Amino acid sequence: MRNTLLKNFLTVAVAEGVSYLILLLIAMPLKYWGNFPHAVQYVGWAHGVLFVAFMVLLLLVWIKYKWSFGKVVLAFIASLLPFGTFVLDRKLKAEAQG
Repeated sequence: MRNTLLKNFLTVAVAEGVSYLILLLIAMPLKYWGNFPHAVQYVGWAHGVLFVAFMVLLLLVWIKYKWSFGKVVLAFIASLLPFGTFVLDRKLKAEAQG
């Protein structure tokens, strides 16, 4: 995969997915069961920054590669689901190679 924009998009997508899982599986239990609310504060902030970066890069990829509206909507939905960005990453890499 030679294109830098698409590579950056996929990198941010995976990072956003990891931050989402950390937020759901580690920070939220620490907040509610461990009485440690700062975990959600910091992880949530990082996840928010990555989500915004994901959306900006999604818009740029949509414009540059002229993705269909449906493909963009699926990418957006993938960002909202746990493990969704990992599926998106695998699908886009397979699409780029074959």
